[in-house]
Amino acid sequence: MDDLIDLELEKIAAILEKIKEDPEPTAVKQVEQQLWETIQLKAMQGRRTGLGITAEADMLAALDLRYGSEQSIVFSTKIHRLLALNAYTSSVELAKQRGAFPIYDSSRESENPFINRLKIEAPSLYEQMCQFGRRNIALLTIAPTGTTSLMAQTSSGIEPIFMPVYQRRRKVNPGDKNTITHFKDELGDYWETYRVFHHKFKDWMMISGHDTNKNYSQQELDNLVSQSPYYKSTSSDVDYKAKVRLQGAIQKWVDHSISVTINMPQTVNEELVGDLYMEAWQFGCKGITVYREGSRYGVLMGIDNNKKKEEEAEEEKKEVAAATGGHPPNSMAATSPNPPTAHISPKTSPGFPLQRPEIIQAAVIHFKNKEEKWIAFIGLIDQKPYEIFTGIADDTLGILLPKWVKQGVIIKVHQTDGPSRYDFQYENQQGYKITIQGLSHKFNPEYWNYAKLISGILRHGMSIEKVVKLVNGLQLKDDNINTWKNGIARALRRFIPNHTQIMGGQCQQCGGHHLQYREGCLICQDCGHSKCE
Repeated sequence: MDDLIDLELEKIAAILEKIKEDPEPTAVKQVEQQLWETIQLKAMQGRRTGLGITAEADMLAALDLRYGSEQSIVFSTKIHRLLALNAYTSSVELAKQRGAFPIYDSSRESENPFINRLKIEAPSLYEQMCQFGRRNIALLTIAPTGTTSLMAQTSSGIEPIFMPVYQRRRKVNPGDKNTITHFKDELGDYWETYRVFHHKFKDWMMISGHDTNKNYSQQELDNLVSQSPYYKSTSSDVDYKAKVRLQGAIQKWVDHSISVTINMPQTVNEELVGDLYMEAWQFGCKGITVYREGSRYGVLMGIDNNKKKEEEAEEEKKEVAAATGGHPPNSMAATSPNPPTAHISPKTSPGFPLQRPEIIQAAVIHFKNKEEKWIAFIGLIDQKPYEIFTGIADDTLGILLPKWVKQGVIIKVHQTDGPSRYDFQYENQQGYKITIQGLSHKFNPEYWNYAKLISGILRHGMSIEKVVKLVNGLQLKDDNINTWKNGIARALRRFIPNHTQIMGGQCQQCGGHHLQYREGCLICQDCGHSKCE
């Protein structure tokens, strides 16, 4: 660390030399020159440096210690005590070899709480420091380490992690090739959102035997987080005062300040913020920052933090209306004083957003109808079917994809010269994104018309098993559309929750009425007969 100071002094000398050679008059350059001369003098006199750490939260998680708990505070204090004692020991050893920093005077530190703490914990170190001095006026700090933690793929400084799984925003140019735009902000900038797993949480998943490549639903992710050592240890979960106590305990062994931000909800009042600052002062923190949620437009956001757009919701209603003969499913509720509630009951409604997100996850299902190869694209929200596109797996009459393609995303693309189109995008085995444009135009137009109807029903609350029953009950004359109907039913059947009971059904084998779905197959509880076709 001491050699870095020499490198900094060399850089400062180069800056001063450039200032002297600049053609501007001395009066113009004077302020800048004096500033850098002061920086140079202070660096030479004190040889101040800042040895620090990062990934404190990951360390605690690896030890199965909840961030902010008493056990975590005790352990962290021991770690930073050890670091401080060894850092000062090294500085004293360097002073023996290279000399103490020029303005060292042990008498001026007689009342310094940090130095007196060293005196109590390591008397022999203190005696050597009084005899030989030390090389650096101060040695320790804990910086924000934002970029450093990104490179190291760890938590930052002593901060808890933001979330084990979260969404991140990235500003994009909508004109660039293969760019996915999710929304435009009030400044007119375009952004893409994507899911991010904290790397050490992913390591925990691997160690615990969880599939890191699986496309988890939000409920599954919540369950994973609750089982992990990061549970109740995120920036929004950690108790404010517990975090201040942790910082204060560590501060006793850090001679410079510590970078820490306390995240508080938007509803927090001034009194609580004031109490927090007083608490930080009482525990010996040199500085603290409070961030109130929503006070700054952020880049990181929770999984379900997307804004609803009225125009998107209106467009969705128009699409459903077109698919249902001009009458959206909720039109009766708008006109009837006693609207029927069977269409969208709380028990069956999947809780989809009012508008279709511009990009949603998709499952790809390859199957056969009679002797024909078919393919289905099921748009998913929270792992529940939201929309469906299906047809023949053929380059000419439909879409042909490799059989290993099992998932991707469906992107809604707005067009100025007509209705929106839907593109499918997946990642090939070399990691490149492949986009197939116009799912709605690749298949038979009649398939698309019926698919819009089925998608509208899915979006507005009908349970999957009832949708399958509805599709199976369609009376269609044309063989091709009947084949499509069977394909729709087969594709959707896979998403029926296990153990779903079928009311009014009858087993073809034994005539029993106790039927339920398992893994997309209809099982008779009486005789065990299974029907998957």
